[in-house]
Amino acid sequence: MRILLSNDDGYFSPGIECLARTLAEIAEITVVAPERDRSGASNSLTLDRPLSLKRGSNGFYHVNGTPTDCVHLAVTGMLDALPDMVISGINHGANMGDDTIYSGTVAAATEGFLLGVPSIAVSLCSKVSVHFETAARVVLEWVLMIERQKVSEPLLLNINVPDVPYDQLRGQVITRLGKRHKAEPVVRSLTPRNETVYWVGAAGAAQDAGEGTDFFAVKNKQVSITPLQIDLTHNAQLPVLRSWLTS
Repeated sequence: MRILLSNDDGYFSPGIECLARTLAEIAEITVVAPERDRSGASNSLTLDRPLSLKRGSNGFYHVNGTPTDCVHLAVTGMLDALPDMVISGINHGANMGDDTIYSGTVAAATEGFLLGVPSIAVSLCSKVSVHFETAARVVLEWVLMIERQKVSEPLLLNINVPDVPYDQLRGQVITRLGKRHKAEPVVRSLTPRNETVYWVGAAGAAQDAGEGTDFFAVKNKQVSITPLQIDLTHNAQLPVLRSWLTS
């Protein structure tokens, strides 16, 4: 099995190192990740300049671009053969609910999915991120499960793992994305040159976080697995808008 790893925290992050080390037990691993932290990059591609691909001292390849750039470059130009799976992570911090829209971690996995490869985004739900080995073990289990099931179409999974020792997990559940309140207002401050600058505010608190959501699962020390799709069509509004054309 050939697995392509990427992330949005950078090729030097402890999460991707732990994941590469764990998955190397069962697969041939190639790591192509951003040269620096690109959290919040979403699905952006770099189109205004060329990209460079270099190999770091840890053996991982890094790109001066976004997580999406990394996977796109690797799959369409660098690798001799299509990988059997693309895995993004392990992210430092959760990617649940509306966070998935902005997440570079999810974006890297999404690019793999769009290129026809089963893909997983995995995040460790903590601000301190201690138990990367727990998330890596969960991913290993899912890689083996997907291999056994021999899925007939591309799969995109968003996995969020509580930051606890593996034996303290309370199981794994299939969930839907929850929703947050709107973000906090931007924070205004002054530079030493007396220029006004703005910092994007923190994410809002979870609003739709009941049973069945990713928020609920992680809060209860359960691994959340959410299958994602990319079709943005609002199907329920199609007949409404068509009726406008004939009214």
